[in-house]
Amino acid sequence: MGQHLLALFKSARPRQWLKNFAIFTTILFTGQLFNGDLLWRSVQAFIAFCLLSSSNYIFNDILDAPKDRKHPFKKFRPIASGTLPLRYAGLTSFILAAAGLLISNQIGHLFFIFAIVFLAVQYGYSLFLKRYTVIDILTITMAYILRVYAGEAATGYHISIWLALAALSLALFLAVGKRRAELTLIQSYEGVLPRDTRASLSHYSEKLLDTYTAMFANSTFLTYAFFTFLARPYSEGFFLRNYTEFFSDLPGRKWMMITIPFVLYGIMRYMQLIYEGKGESPEKILTSDLPLLTTVILWVGMVLVVVYGIGG
Repeated sequence: MGQHLLALFKSARPRQWLKNFAIFTTILFTGQLFNGDLLWRSVQAFIAFCLLSSSNYIFNDILDAPKDRKHPFKKFRPIASGTLPLRYAGLTSFILAAAGLLISNQIGHLFFIFAIVFLAVQYGYSLFLKRYTVIDILTITMAYILRVYAGEAATGYHISIWLALAALSLALFLAVGKRRAELTLIQSYEGVLPRDTRASLSHYSEKLLDTYTAMFANSTFLTYAFFTFLARPYSEGFFLRNYTEFFSDLPGRKWMMITIPFVLYGIMRYMQLIYEGKGESPEKILTSDLPLLTTVILWVGMVLVVVYGIGG
């Protein structure tokens, strides 16, 4: 029994839950992070999406078990290796989906709709959308964006259109990077063909994916830069409120622009990892690559200083 529980936990892929932190984008950038009610609603939304995501990951592993057995390291997944019986996996996937939707319904009707659409997109990807070139990348991107807008639905606040475009560009960049890293990794294993592990992968050439990667890396940087320059402060900020005489010239300054170097370095570092074949799992890279993890932490810290300290 303990072995099966451990296998279920691994199949739920808790590391992938990092993607669901996108839900907190709204309250972070709108100055509502310390609003107790909205923070709790965002936490509930995060939990709901974690349950829905894990439901799909298990469902996906059930469907992909035959192909995973031909993959260099996916063959060690609990379902593909035979450690986790299919009946337990299927039942757990259903329970997680039901629990996620139940929590979503308690948060609000609009959020519940986002949750249903998110689950439909995830299951649609696992069932057939991942087989089609370009469609697979757009589907992964849509799942990222739904997380961001689900945060809006949970709180009632809205982010800047430029920040939304930056999130869209970043989602496309991560999705393309995932495919590029997969291709690099598969090509490093002798006797393993891309079509044996993922049908759509055989239709992507290195040159095409390189073009996509460069295109969305550029758009991520540019849209984020426009956001930092054009976004208006959402709050007055601690320093402005308590030290007006020292910071009287801060309003109107584009202080969010000081976060641009962190974003630029993060993009460049992630691209480096992609071409080393390490970007197949963005969340794994984030938790294992110290330079990238440090950059993200520093970026979040600077955003907190600007939004909640300076208010610019």
